[in-house]
Amino acid sequence: MLGISKQAAGKTIDSLERLDYVFRERDSNDGRRMLVRLTDRGVDCLAASARIFEHLRGEWEATLGESNLRALEDALRMVTAAGQPLRLDVPGWFAN
Repeated sequence: MLGISKQAAGKTIDSLERLDYVFRERDSNDGRRMLVRLTDRGVDCLAASARIFEHLRGEWEATLGESNLRALEDALRMVTAAGQPLRLDVPGWFAN
């Protein structure tokens, strides 16, 4: 469950499709269903973002030290809405 409306999910997928991160195809087992799959560009983007985040986290750890970074991560978990769905239907959340 995404925690957003079908309309918001559809708009999000439309945006991702226009940007060539995903494509839609009919489910071979159920022609009424559409599957959303990553394109090569989408896979590359996710891999690059993971590498960038790990690089940034390494810099933060070098600056803060491991225990301070863990304390920061713990504090951020406490102030975020744990267990609440991430709202993706806010206008402009992803590259209109």
